[in-house]
Amino acid sequence: MMQENSNEVNDFIESDLWESISEFLNTGIHLGEGDKGFHLTFGILIMVSLSLIATKYLMGWTRKLITRRMDRDDKMKFITIFKYVKYLIYMVVILLTMSSAGIDITLLITASAALFVGIGLALQELFQDIMGGILIVVDKTLRVGDIVEVDGRVGKILEIRLRTTLAHTRDDKVMVIPNHKFMNDTVFNYTQNHRLTRESIKVGVAYGSDVKLVSRLLLEALEGEEGILKHTEPFVMFDDFGDSALMFSVHFYIDDAFMELRLKSRIRYRIDALFRKNGVKIPFPQRDVHFYSHTPLTIDRDTEPDGSGQSN
Repeated sequence: MMQENSNEVNDFIESDLWESISEFLNTGIHLGEGDKGFHLTFGILIMVSLSLIATKYLMGWTRKLITRRMDRDDKMKFITIFKYVKYLIYMVVILLTMSSAGIDITLLITASAALFVGIGLALQELFQDIMGGILIVVDKTLRVGDIVEVDGRVGKILEIRLRTTLAHTRDDKVMVIPNHKFMNDTVFNYTQNHRLTRESIKVGVAYGSDVKLVSRLLLEALEGEEGILKHTEPFVMFDDFGDSALMFSVHFYIDDAFMELRLKSRIRYRIDALFRKNGVKIPFPQRDVHFYSHTPLTIDRDTEPDGSGQSN
């Protein structure tokens, strides 16, 4: 008796249940017959839905696996990268679905390839920017808060995006930097290794000045100045004998290169005051012209005839 019931259950599953499921999955739109027909069924739609859901969760798990040891800012950048990858996978799934439905996608793929080549040539710089953003995230050559110099402009990095990087300039403006510049151009990163930077101020004094006094006054101009590090001793260099002046430079360390210009301005004010107080002259460019007496100096006077025909 139990054997007969078991056989009936198996027959029901094999014949009735699977047949009902198969019939349901094949229900849909059928146009034409054979390989050249168009068939859009519930089975294909369910397969597409499951593929998209699986792709979503698989990409999320992969992103968490790759970014688990990254900083929060770097994790946020990878979200954008994975969105592009996810859209690409979605496109592949849709193309496979169209192929399963009986649509010939060969012509579509061929046309798309030609279109993508044209788009790639037209948007070559855009792709360079995207690749630059990915490489910045991966090799960490640039971080939020770094102070960089690009095309002669200094700025503090505010945000690193997939295509562009935002920097806050010293004049309180936002500079939008395409990421390909960090790959193709020379960029100075003031804070790549550490926040300390060595700065200098150059000044020229008149010939005959007391060079020891000049060195002492330059160091005195730095004393008590807020922003100059105390644990690194500043020093003065006698740089050169210039055309019109003796050239000096005073060197010091700071930990905020973004405020360098204001700090240097205050120091120059103090140097000028100390030089005036101690009689040290800052010369202006000048030239000496010598005339030698052994060579006669001839002066020609142009004459013009007056109304009478005689010259004046």
